[in-house]
Amino acid sequence: MTTVTTPVENYPLVLHLHPIINLTDEQFFDFCQINRDLRIERTATGELLIMPPTGSETGGRNFRLNGQLYNWTEQNGTGVGFDSSTGFTLPNSAKVSPDAAWVKRERWNALTPEQQQTFAPICPDFVVELRSVSDNLTPLKTKMQEYIENGALLGWLIDCKKRQVYIYRPRVAVECLDNPATVSADPVLLGFVLDLSKIW
Repeated sequence: MTTVTTPVENYPLVLHLHPIINLTDEQFFDFCQINRDLRIERTATGELLIMPPTGSETGGRNFRLNGQLYNWTEQNGTGVGFDSSTGFTLPNSAKVSPDAAWVKRERWNALTPEQQQTFAPICPDFVVELRSVSDNLTPLKTKMQEYIENGALLGWLIDCKKRQVYIYRPRVAVECLDNPATVSADPVLLGFVLDLSKIW
């Protein structure tokens, strides 16, 4: 008899270090470098969030998502795009790694080369989180709100399980689209339209 199991929503793993251990920014960066097989973030209050690599299906979706963003970014030229392996330090000191991100070129160029080489101290103007099979939706919604509160102009939370897209903007109620064919990033990324048929 074969038993089929459903993945349990138990990620991320949360490690509480404070007040016993207080990692400096440099120590946290080094910790992430020696644990490259894991996605590691740090909350504004110092907890470490440990996530395993995504499954192949989610990785493929993320690849296609970033491919579309890359193509638009190269043609538009007004900003710089980043994939899920990139860490940012938000103004509230949280260290995060969205599945896709974009920063206006003038903001990125205002950083020093040293800042650009680590977890850049900047909140992206645009962020995307792609819900994987093991992701709990509630922490992702909290994370999206954190992006907006720290300066993001637009955020998308793409829930492939329910074929929904949550759209986050400053000072605007969260909008939820049910099974959309496309979603537009206007006016923040003027002309960028994500084809969700490539993501679902």
